[in-house]
Amino acid sequence: MSGVVGPKISRRFVRVWQRNFSVYRRTWKISFLPPLLEPMLYLLAFGVGLSALVGEFSFRGQAVSYVRFIAPALLAVAIMYNAFFETSYASFVRMYYQKTFDAILATPLTLDEIITGEIAWAATKSLIATALMQAVISLFGLISYPGGLLLLPLALLGGLAFAALGMLCTSLVPNIETFNVPIFLLITPMFLFSGTFFPLDQLPAWAQTLAQLLPLTHLVALVRAMTMGFFEPALLWHLGYLLLFGLVLFPLSLARMRRRLIR
Repeated sequence: MSGVVGPKISRRFVRVWQRNFSVYRRTWKISFLPPLLEPMLYLLAFGVGLSALVGEFSFRGQAVSYVRFIAPALLAVAIMYNAFFETSYASFVRMYYQKTFDAILATPLTLDEIITGEIAWAATKSLIATALMQAVISLFGLISYPGGLLLLPLALLGGLAFAALGMLCTSLVPNIETFNVPIFLLITPMFLFSGTFFPLDQLPAWAQTLAQLLPLTHLVALVRAMTMGFFEPALLWHLGYLLLFGLVLFPLSLARMRRRLIR
């Protein structure tokens, strides 16, 4: 059955997740290093270098240091990167070069279950990276608790949304080199203009409107609220946008992958 509506998915998609987890366990020592070291490098650069230059500035009516402002954005960017690259480059390699999808399709699993398992695994990698980064950043006193505990379920939600985006890109690109296009046109602008390095109100009005269309903008806003410990009704807008983004892109990525692989 093809089409956006009505994907047939059973709990067997967990087998795909288990397969990827088994591979991950063999390389966990290497896989753990980036999420552990990356925040320390960023905090060192921004905390010791740029933060001394910028100093404190007003955010939500309070004086905050630049490193405290940017630390939540590092978590949000890590969620995006881990999920997107797992279902773009990594899934593409498994699909075309390692022929993993072909091997799994020889079992009772369907293509929908394979894609769902890939997306679930990508969200899990975001969750693992967030937990590791959160542990490191917490040592610097840059995360408020108990609100910070909500970062883990938020990482799972954000991971699912960006994993679906990555899988949609995988369904569209003709070869692995073409991933540079969505990265240049979508991922890099989100990294720079989603309120990661400066407050959105520093942008012109038209740019603020465009930024609201970017899913990372909403993830950054939510992560910043969790880490700084402020909760307000406006956060429901950010949560709803991120949830809707994932709900739309997940069936769309399934439909596009069916069109690509089942002809």
